[in-house]
Amino acid sequence: MTERAQTAPGRRTLLGAAVLGTAALGLSGTANAAGPGGRSGRHGSYRDLPVPTVIGHRGASGYRPEHTLGSYQLALDMGAHIVEQDLVPTKDGHLVCRHENDITGTTDVADHPEFASRRTTKQVDGVSLTGWFTEDFTLAELKTLRAKERIPGTRQENTLYDGRWQIPTFEEVLRWADEQGRERGEPVWLYVETKHPSYFRGLGLGLEEPLARLLRRHGRHRADSPLILQSFEPSSVQRLAKLVSTPRVVLLSGPKERPWDFVEAGDPRTVADLVKPAGLTWIASFAQGIGPTLDLVVPKDAAGRLTTPTALVADAHARGLVLHPYTLRNENSFLPADFRRGTDPNAYGDAFGALRTYFEAGIDGIFSDNPDTALLAAADFAQD
Repeated sequence: MTERAQTAPGRRTLLGAAVLGTAALGLSGTANAAGPGGRSGRHGSYRDLPVPTVIGHRGASGYRPEHTLGSYQLALDMGAHIVEQDLVPTKDGHLVCRHENDITGTTDVADHPEFASRRTTKQVDGVSLTGWFTEDFTLAELKTLRAKERIPGTRQENTLYDGRWQIPTFEEVLRWADEQGRERGEPVWLYVETKHPSYFRGLGLGLEEPLARLLRRHGRHRADSPLILQSFEPSSVQRLAKLVSTPRVVLLSGPKERPWDFVEAGDPRTVADLVKPAGLTWIASFAQGIGPTLDLVVPKDAAGRLTTPTALVADAHARGLVLHPYTLRNENSFLPADFRRGTDPNAYGDAFGALRTYFEAGIDGIFSDNPDTALLAAADFAQD
């Protein structure tokens, strides 16, 4: 058991609270002692969230088609501390919630003959994709579509809800969060990602400015707002830092990969460079946290089994950065090999054991498709 796991039950605070209280976070207040699954009596600070923080990945996407109001509502009802949205634009400049601008696999667009001619092939961040794309539709046109399960082979139960919900706009989500906050008597936290920002800026559909306008309109543009911004492109996070004071996180993928804005700018740094002390110091100059892939926290061996945690948690905390890694899912196919159970890749494995291992590594929160599972695991961890 690590030193982090030996703290008193119910007292799950951020590692290095003294560091996190510095100007690097730009926030104030004492650390929350509500514990996992609880709600802080203080509502104005990023670092007052329970730790480990449970983030509903695209809502409760293990149980409902992702990025629908049904998925968001279920995540909130389950008790997720934050609910995530990914943003892409429409042809007429509205921000809508989709994991990708390619909506072929997440909507019924292929069943609409009036849009058959919109099927096309594009290069998005260096990848050739063929399908239908949000930037080729007006909002009114997108609203004629219905969402469906992205991975029906794995989550057949979710297909029950195919066609039930529209693609939500981010403004609709903000109104939903405001309404839910009033009903519950506490703010609803959102975690908002700009998707492919350089690609869209090149099309004249920059994400950051309309996003900032919406945040200001709904009072979520301050350092103590119940919202966190995130992007895989550091330049998008830097741009947002100039527009709003909302807390910000840089997402980090595989160690050999380069953020697409680095590719376009000729910056040779890779994610492996960004997770080194110098890279983390640079990130801390404009962001309050990082969202690394779980493999950057606890790598896997050639057989897919977890090995020894890296120094990333300690190095990030030493620079005032919180860590919200992604993504924990219940199905065997998504779990480390040592936590799979049986031979069915779609069956649930030992998600509790995997979550415990990551919590013991010292992370501050986790993105999960199954918020209820992550909340139970966090509650178990708090009692150790």
